[in-house]
Amino acid sequence: MVKPNPFIIVESTRFSAFDPFKVKNVVWLKALIFCNKFTTAFSNSLSMDSFPKSLNPNKHLREQFVSNLPGSSMLEVSALLNNVALLMLLRHTFCSQTVNDACRSLKSYLASVALDYVFLVLPTLLIFTVLAEWVYICMIGLLLLLVFFTAVKRTYSLPYMEGPNASRASISSYRVVTMFITCLCILAVDFRIYPRDYAKTETYGTSLMDLGVGSFVLMNAVTSRQARNIKSSMSWWKAAFKSTTPLLLLGFARLASTLSLDYQVHVGEYGVNWNFFFTLAGVSILTSILNVPAEYSGILGSVILVGYQSWLTNGLNVYLLSNERGTDVISRNKEGIFSLFVQPGLCYLGGGSKSTAISTAIACR
Repeated sequence: MVKPNPFIIVESTRFSAFDPFKVKNVVWLKALIFCNKFTTAFSNSLSMDSFPKSLNPNKHLREQFVSNLPGSSMLEVSALLNNVALLMLLRHTFCSQTVNDACRSLKSYLASVALDYVFLVLPTLLIFTVLAEWVYICMIGLLLLLVFFTAVKRTYSLPYMEGPNASRASISSYRVVTMFITCLCILAVDFRIYPRDYAKTETYGTSLMDLGVGSFVLMNAVTSRQARNIKSSMSWWKAAFKSTTPLLLLGFARLASTLSLDYQVHVGEYGVNWNFFFTLAGVSILTSILNVPAEYSGILGSVILVGYQSWLTNGLNVYLLSNERGTDVISRNKEGIFSLFVQPGLCYLGGGSKSTAISTAIACR
């Protein structure tokens, strides 16, 4: 008697080509049934329907999590920023000359890092997350602590606000705080512990994260060569190429990574392909082309901001807020591209403000 081919039996789901009553070995039959079930399950696991269609299957849900948000109030945003400023002042009330001069020894450096973490990093993280509902109470408490320690020390002075390098030290502190808050908010916004009111607004409103791009543009403005009245030996296009090349590389790297990983992108923020680094690069190029002296940059910045606001009022806002997008580059990235018309105004205004502040300080002396 010819034994049946086990592979034919496995391929038949109901054993239509095989009569189980004619099999004398029951163990052989059970083994064939087990092989059949295993083969069927393995075939189903290898089917294309079982694989996810995207590397990020929750992409749509993640985009909805950061979309259509109304924001908070200007008063609450001011309270948050005042908390950070008070924490910075409290940090300097506990510092000494040995800790401030952290470059002398490893021990001083570690002590400075520990103070920064205790007085800046950890409290800011708590205020922006679990203590968000008590932001005003935290501000009042920090203010009372600052007054108390000032009265205890009697003579209160900030080392970084004394001497000829006072302006440079203050700007450095502002840059550090801006970078820290930006990194904290970007990492925390995808979690539920971060209040939705602090995330970027969809259309109109004010929130903490709405200050991000403007803060970086202002930070770059007060440290630019124009604001410091430093003339570059290079031509404007060489200077622009040198300053924008890292930003463009970062922008294209982020674009390639988001497309390859199918990462969630809030299209209403910058557009389909635009991002934060392209905006900074565009502002740097435009301000390099139109090199205005520091004493006149504030006036030009005010004119640009007023003109752009008039443009928005007269119909540009309808185009920018609409969900309709064409196939061209401008329509697909209208939010990011049209922001290049207003961000240089903020940059000029920041440079002019620094020049005015320095002139006023010199006149007071």
